[in-house]
Amino acid sequence: MDMLTVLPSNFGYAIFTYLYSWIMLGYLAVKVGAARKKYDVKYPTMYSDTQQVFNCIQRAHQNTLEVYSQWLVFQTIAALLYPLSASVLGAIWVTSRFSYAWGYYTGDPSKRMNGAYGYIGYFGVIFLSISVALQLLGVF
Repeated sequence: MDMLTVLPSNFGYAIFTYLYSWIMLGYLAVKVGAARKKYDVKYPTMYSDTQQVFNCIQRAHQNTLEVYSQWLVFQTIAALLYPLSASVLGAIWVTSRFSYAWGYYTGDPSKRMNGAYGYIGYFGVIFLSISVALQLLGVF
């Protein structure tokens, strides 16, 4: 069976959303690496006892990694039936992770909430995934 005949024709948008998320993760990782040098936090130390800004930069990356695998699953399920909608919602979530990080990078953890709009994208793909599951079960 040819994958191009199985996947929806617009699934390419979902693939571009995955690539966008890869860029975002790389950006966050580079920022942590630069902060390690700037604040002299050596590996394998995760957090600093003295450098609050480093901790904020590290947490922005770590928190994104903590939710990333869940987002990938829901993003993929949603994109199987709703590729364009899932891609828009995914792009919202990925973009919000930049806003979240930039707020956190200020050293004031409350400013991470600048990325709260990402819940639109995150919960959106969860709801679309539920719709896919219900359709597969023949509920509607």
